[in-house]
Amino acid sequence: MEIGDVHQAAERITGVIRDLPVQGARWLSDQVGGPVYLIPENLQRAGSFKIRGAYNRISQLSEAERAKGVVAASAGNHAQGVALAGQLLGVNVTVFMPVDASIPKIEATRGYGADVRFQGTTVDEALVEARAFADQTGAVLIHPFDHEHVVAGQGTLGLEILDKIPDVKTVVVCTGGGGLLAGVAFAIKQSKPDVKVIGVQAEGAATYPQSIAEGKPVMREQMNTMADGIAIARPGDIPFQLIQEYVDEFRTVTEDELSRAVLMLLERAKLVVEPSGAAATAAVMNAPHDFEPPVAITISGGNVDSLVLLRIIRHGMAAAGRYLSISVHTPDFPGSLAGLLDVLKHHKANVVDVFHDRTDPRVSIGDVRIDIQMETRSVEQRDQIIAALSAAGYQVEVLDG
Repeated sequence: MEIGDVHQAAERITGVIRDLPVQGARWLSDQVGGPVYLIPENLQRAGSFKIRGAYNRISQLSEAERAKGVVAASAGNHAQGVALAGQLLGVNVTVFMPVDASIPKIEATRGYGADVRFQGTTVDEALVEARAFADQTGAVLIHPFDHEHVVAGQGTLGLEILDKIPDVKTVVVCTGGGGLLAGVAFAIKQSKPDVKVIGVQAEGAATYPQSIAEGKPVMREQMNTMADGIAIARPGDIPFQLIQEYVDEFRTVTEDELSRAVLMLLERAKLVVEPSGAAATAAVMNAPHDFEPPVAITISGGNVDSLVLLRIIRHGMAAAGRYLSISVHTPDFPGSLAGLLDVLKHHKANVVDVFHDRTDPRVSIGDVRIDIQMETRSVEQRDQIIAALSAAGYQVEVLDG
């Protein structure tokens, strides 16, 4: 791939994608010690950066290839990008999605005119079926990341970052199969090799750190993360080669860090972001002094189910010390609950819900289990509440948020 391929891709997608302004993030700038900018591709058409690579790939197909249609496999973002590109270019699209794909992503993909089919529980399993469909029908497979035209399309975001933040020193990129990271790193390093490019993966689905260490793409047997959009079992061959050469560093983030980042982007940046799209933000939040400003952080997607978002917000609040669920065993007599609530009142916890359980087999006869959910202001206040309850003689179990 040459830098001219990225520039040509930028010409092809002009007028197709939205020209989105970068967004300052003072709440992060204060922690980093210099300017931090969010690159809000969650506001892009179809809700992510994927339209860039999908349109660049499909627009270069021959008339004969377009007539046979295209096929893709995706958990949602690539599906919507391919479906929208196909709609704009008049090409029939079939998409294979995991059986538990997000309902809004499924409906949005159908809304762009694609034929949605379901296969497996991961993108990799859906991709196997998409390849078989391509072999059977002659449809062109539009790979989510392992094709030069797709990588060049994603690289157009790198050109935009340099154009809009000419003094940028560090670019942090959410990473799954590697198409976005490879394209952005390649585009940036061609003209500004001193800019540091950092890839970020979810800890429960990280494939690049081990692959880079071994010098070849390595398959991960199991994945466990809320960030379904970057849960890819094996790096792409084409992105891997570029990432080996042009990416400076990799970081991973935990589920708690991802949920905190989603929460902070919602509260402070007023952006609805899916966990996959918040990975880069989570890395900067976790170690702000490790990133030389000005810093550009990619927000790669915002397609998230509302019910999932509710759970993520609660998880993020718990991780940030702003939501606490506890289970307490106490003698069952009049006033026992009042005494417990007095402790919480003293520490200014806002009780959200209370549940009594006298039938739990772990509870002695004459005792009661009381589950309480409460809002707290900080990790410090949360710890003070737990310590105060223990000091008052209560047996406290902290539950998952």
